[in-house]
Amino acid sequence: MVSLTESKPSKAMWFFALPLLASAIFQQLYNIADTVIVGQFVGEDALAAVGASFPITMVFMAVAFGCNIGCSVIISQLYGGKKMCQMKTAVSTSFLSFGVLSLVLTGIGLLVATPLMRLLGTPDNIFADSMTYLNVYLAGMAFVFLYNIATGIFTALGDSKTPLVFLILSSVLNVVLDLVFIIYFKMGVAGAAWATVISQGVSAICAIATLVARLKKIECTQSEKFSFSLIKKIAYVAIPSVLQQSFVSIGNLFIQGLVNGFGSSVVAGYTAAIKLNTFTLACILTMSNATSSFTAQNIGAGKMERLPQGFRAGMTMALCVALPFFVAFFFFSPQMIKIFLDSDSALALSTGCDFLKMTSPFYFLICLKIVIDGIFRGSGAMKLFMTSTFLDLLLRVAIAYILTPSMGVMGIWTSWPIGWSIATFVSAFCYFKKWWKPKGAMV
Repeated sequence: MVSLTESKPSKAMWFFALPLLASAIFQQLYNIADTVIVGQFVGEDALAAVGASFPITMVFMAVAFGCNIGCSVIISQLYGGKKMCQMKTAVSTSFLSFGVLSLVLTGIGLLVATPLMRLLGTPDNIFADSMTYLNVYLAGMAFVFLYNIATGIFTALGDSKTPLVFLILSSVLNVVLDLVFIIYFKMGVAGAAWATVISQGVSAICAIATLVARLKKIECTQSEKFSFSLIKKIAYVAIPSVLQQSFVSIGNLFIQGLVNGFGSSVVAGYTAAIKLNTFTLACILTMSNATSSFTAQNIGAGKMERLPQGFRAGMTMALCVALPFFVAFFFFSPQMIKIFLDSDSALALSTGCDFLKMTSPFYFLICLKIVIDGIFRGSGAMKLFMTSTFLDLLLRVAIAYILTPSMGVMGIWTSWPIGWSIATFVSAFCYFKKWWKPKGAMV
């Protein structure tokens, strides 16, 4: 476990963030392995089927990630303030609360999956495979929650290396199982889904076991299994984060509904491009998470003077991450899309390339918003965090629906940079006005 309150901020951030970045890369490789292998070995329709279910799985993943943020911020502040007993209580409270929530959401998801896929206008030729993938994924969703909570706690304690070990293990396992289930057992889309669930289960179990062993070494006079006061504080951060992440995913559902109307070839091209786009944003987001933990620990320790240096370090790292993705997506977009597609479909290929070329130049701009969001979360300024994000979401969805009748699918792609630009301006304005600065630590 590492303290982010003592060494030089830029050095502390780099050492802390690099394992997080490696974890994000493996996490995304783990997530896209299904898509690549399905697209290459099963076909374009199977790739479209996985893609059509992706926005729905992301709604539930968004809730898990919001819970991750909630417990991480509070535990970071407690750890930074050396309140070890309360910190251990916050850990057990997080697992109990969000574990129950995951089971409730699993039941809800299985009930609404079919009508929701119908509502999105999923093409008939990919509907059955989409439902197969989605139902298996939902059945193993508790593992997603438990792993995210464990990862958030490791990060809050300054340990960004341990989750990386588990991700490497689970990523390799996922790819191996994908190949075995899809190529050897000919399970198709179902094989990809089961490979994901089994790999997630391994990650969750390993992470929890290691975390429990680690926490036993931390001595304190007395800690509780559950605290209503701490769950309120965790919820104060988690609920806005869950709403933010969920609304973004719900917005993506509306976008998916528009894309579905253009047929399975466009859906396949969009699936490949959005996976690459998600990969990029997830890697940049690790810089936000590092900035958030840095901010929370230093606020907990009362070292506010270190925060501007943390912001500069976070921006430098985010821009370094964004650069290679921009080069690859803007100048080599056909080669990137063909990683997913074993098809001669010119429409699928052009769809993916158009999306990447439209969005990738704006990665440098969105870096600013993502890093500032980390500061907002770490300081507990959740209203500011939600405002800029909801503005981005609402604009992207509204502009997509306005432009699509006249511009076709290009109207959907155009909505991304417009929404990002306005939301980044709002976030930057609030940051430089210092509206986010707390009077003291939240805990």
